[in-house]
Amino acid sequence: MAAGRDLPVSPLAVPFPEMPPVAGVLLGTAQAGIRYTAREDVTMMAFPAGTTAAGVFTRNKCPGAPVEWCRDALRGGKARALVVTAGNSNVFTGRAGRETCERTAKAAAELAGCKPREVFLASTGVIGERLPTEKLTGALPALHVALRPDAWPEAARAILTTDTFPKGAVRKAMIGGEEVMIAGIAKGSGMIAPDMATMLCFAATDAKIPAVPLQGMLRRAVDLSFNRVTVDSDTSTSDTVLLFATGQAKHGRVPADGDPRLLRDFARALQDLMLDLALQVVRDGEGAQKLIRVEVTGAVSAKSAHRIAMSVANSPLVKTAVAGEDANWGRIVMAVGKAGEPADRDKLSVGVGGTWMAKDGGVVPGYDEAPVAAHMKGREVEIAVDLGLGRGKATAWTCDLTHGYIDINGSYRS
Repeated sequence: MAAGRDLPVSPLAVPFPEMPPVAGVLLGTAQAGIRYTAREDVTMMAFPAGTTAAGVFTRNKCPGAPVEWCRDALRGGKARALVVTAGNSNVFTGRAGRETCERTAKAAAELAGCKPREVFLASTGVIGERLPTEKLTGALPALHVALRPDAWPEAARAILTTDTFPKGAVRKAMIGGEEVMIAGIAKGSGMIAPDMATMLCFAATDAKIPAVPLQGMLRRAVDLSFNRVTVDSDTSTSDTVLLFATGQAKHGRVPADGDPRLLRDFARALQDLMLDLALQVVRDGEGAQKLIRVEVTGAVSAKSAHRIAMSVANSPLVKTAVAGEDANWGRIVMAVGKAGEPADRDKLSVGVGGTWMAKDGGVVPGYDEAPVAAHMKGREVEIAVDLGLGRGKATAWTCDLTHGYIDINGSYRS
């Protein structure tokens, strides 16, 4: 059964990987009874002195108190602890929400031996309900004592809500001839859209990277991963991606402003890890039965191609057509046209599964729908759009829209 609630595991699920310890990172989970019963709902990570931090957060104009706390904490560029809660998002809770953050950070800081602003916070779950602070802070002392370096699987499960499987990824990279490790976990299933596409991601590396270049690489990695996926076009109030660098690796010094050549392989590995986690989120889209890749070429610019790809990926009509295995290319044309980007009907081409269905403003002569219909019966569907206007290209990922999405969200609070 599901990791977060009693939901069937997604047919698109992938196995949780082997996740070796990352030098300097300790993790643990506990049952605080915040909303769920008989399951871990609090996660804590602890880091050594000198750990640097980077973060990217939701652009939703009504963010949760933990997001605001993290934005302020990130100004210091240092981290010693992370506390995550599942079941209650601590959003739209006013002064009480801010006080919860302050009390939680203070309690964790006392355990970690650091300043409260070196503690990062994240919460996911129901919006508009006060988070039971005493339950949370009361669970932290025993949790801190039990932290260990190999608890990635437990941490991945404890942060879930409507997810049906835990999500993790590991990559290795080279910096100055020395190998470094990057590991990360994520949660997300619904309320997923770009602009920091409810979605949390926490990654750690043993590399010694100053906060400024770490932030730059993380933002780039997020733009190429979490900002390219969508489940339902809704941007959560709690979206958070955090990356911590413990500095325990043996490579040489990285300049404060970074060195692109020195960090090239690390940036590549980080982007690959983030895309892996982002696609796992889409694979676990609420009610999802199919993973959809939308590839746009021939646009006037990369930015234009991205907007068109997301317009197709966010279209309920396209997503329901895929769910019903209906090779309705007209819906794809509609989604391209509504993006508001340059497009010429008489130059537009649309294909599914490697078969071009429409070109030059109409259906391809002799078009045979059989291979397209066969492709759409699979678990992974590929949509191609060529604008014929330029060299801009982009890719977006989404999932189909099924009755399962309505069933899950129609009873989310109950």
